[in-house]
Amino acid sequence: MSFVVNNRVFVKPDYHEEFEQRFKVRASEVDKQPGFIAMRVLRPLGNQAPYVVEVEWEDQAAFRNWIGSDDFKRAHADPLPKEAFNEGGGIEQFDIVVSASR
Repeated sequence: MSFVVNNRVFVKPDYHEEFEQRFKVRASEVDKQPGFIAMRVLRPLGNQAPYVVEVEWEDQAAFRNWIGSDDFKRAHADPLPKEAFNEGGGIEQFDIVVSASR
């Protein structure tokens, strides 16, 4: 089965549009990485909920290789300012045990 990384990010409302736009621009880059399967950016529906950036990889090694890549460095070279974010969130890593889709 696959490996999934979720990044929970608490973004202040004034920065929602810019946060989403950055992922729309970058989505066509990460999909070129070896072992990449899928990426989803989930917009929160509640005021207190974080964005969830979910990326699925063939395995943990593929994710770790991407972290060490030039593409990763480019993707994180120009972050939003610190004041764009609230405290909390973070990275979670999972092995998929069961998956169903249509």
